[in-house]
Amino acid sequence: MTTLADIAKRLESIATAATIASRDLLTLDTNPVPAEWTHITKIDPEEEKQLPLLFPLYLQHTSALEVGGSKDVTGENTQQTLELVADRPAPAFQEPSGPAQVTNATRERAEFLALPEVLNGDAESLVGQLGAGIEHIEEEIAPTMLAEKLPIPLGDELESRLAGAATSWMIDEAIFEAYIIQNPDSAAAREANVDENDLLGPTAAKQRAMAAERHHESEIIYLEYSGTFGDEEAQDILAAIDEGVSWSRVWYGGGLDDRESAQAVVDAGADATVVGNIFHEIAAEEVEICADAAAALGPDADRAAVESWVDETVDIDGTSAASYLSTITSLSNPTSRAREYLIATIEAYLGLTALADELDGTVTDEISLSVALDEREELPGEVELSKVLLDDEQSFPHDLVAGLLAERFDIQADVPPVAHIGVEI
Repeated sequence: MTTLADIAKRLESIATAATIASRDLLTLDTNPVPAEWTHITKIDPEEEKQLPLLFPLYLQHTSALEVGGSKDVTGENTQQTLELVADRPAPAFQEPSGPAQVTNATRERAEFLALPEVLNGDAESLVGQLGAGIEHIEEEIAPTMLAEKLPIPLGDELESRLAGAATSWMIDEAIFEAYIIQNPDSAAAREANVDENDLLGPTAAKQRAMAAERHHESEIIYLEYSGTFGDEEAQDILAAIDEGVSWSRVWYGGGLDDRESAQAVVDAGADATVVGNIFHEIAAEEVEICADAAAALGPDADRAAVESWVDETVDIDGTSAASYLSTITSLSNPTSRAREYLIATIEAYLGLTALADELDGTVTDEISLSVALDEREELPGEVELSKVLLDDEQSFPHDLVAGLLAERFDIQADVPPVAHIGVEI
C-alpha cells in the first residue's frame, strides 16, 4: 500500500530532479535574485550612518538596497530605515546580522531576507546564527503572525505545527548569502572569527563557492573585503569563483569608490558590486556644504546664485557624491550628476530653512502643520524628487518636508523617520 510518506518522498524526488534539470541541463536562470541587479547600495541602520537629504536622486541609479549592519543595529532602527528608503525608488531587502533584527514589520517592508553564512569563518558564523535565527522565527515571529491572521485560537498543538510550517516557508523564501571574508581587520571578520589563516586563495574560494551553490543552494556568493579594495587578489578570486559557479550570483564588496575599481571587479567576474560607506559619506559631506551655502547665500538665493557658488566653492570631482555615482559603471557623467544633485540639495535646504523660519510660532501641532503645507503650491525638493519616485510614492516629498519640520518644531506627527536624514532644519 502506498502511504502518504511514500507519496511525499516521490514528490520531493520529482522536485529535486526538476531543479537539477532546470539548472544544469536546461541552464535556466531560476535564481530569485534578479540578474539585472548590477549595483547594490548597502544602507546601515546605525544612527551615525545617515542619509542624504534628497537620497532618492542618488538611489534612482542603483539596482537595489541592502539594509543591514553589524554595529548598533536593532529591529527598530532597521524597520525605520526600511520604512524610509524601500522603493524610493529602488527595492530594498534586509540582511540581518542577528535574529532580533528580523521582525514582522521588517519582513513586510523588505523584498526578501538575505541570510549571511560565512564560508571561511567558524561554525558559529556558518550555522550558529542561522540556528538562532530559525529559533527566533519559530518562537517569536511565526506565533505573532499567526495570532494576527487566525480568526480563532486553534489550540497549542495545531498552532505549534502551523508555526513550524510557517518557519519552514519563511526560510525557504529567504536568500542565502555565502560570504568569503578577506579582510581580517574588519568587524565582519571579527564576528565570524576570520583571521589571517582563514583567508582563501582562488582555488579554495572556487571550491567553497561550488559547495555553497550545490550543497547550500546559496543564491549569492559574496566576496567581501570590508572597506578595503581587494585589487588584483580579488580579481583573481572573482575569476575563479565565476568559473566554478553557474547559478549563484557573484557579488563583490569592499573599498569601491571610483569607476576604475568598480569596472575592474565587474570585468573579473562579479555580477554586482556592493557599495556602502561612500553613500553614507554623502550625507556627512552635504551637512557641511549646506551650512556653508546658507551662510554665504542666505535663504532667498535663486538657482543661478546656488550654481555659481557651487562652481566657485566645491570641488565636485572630490566629493563623495561623485565617488558614489562613479561606482555605477552604467551611469555616464557621474561628476555632472553629482553637481546637479548637490545644487538641488542646497536649494531644498535653503527652501526648508526659509519655510521653517516663516512657520515658526504659527505651527503648533500636526493639523496646523498639515494645513500650512497644503497651502503651498510647491514644497522644497518636491519637483526633483517627484521625477524619480514611483507613482505610488508621489506623496513622499510632502511627507519628508512634514517630517523635517515636525522635528524642528518638536511636533508629534505620523511622518517618515527623518532622524535618519543627515541635515537638520
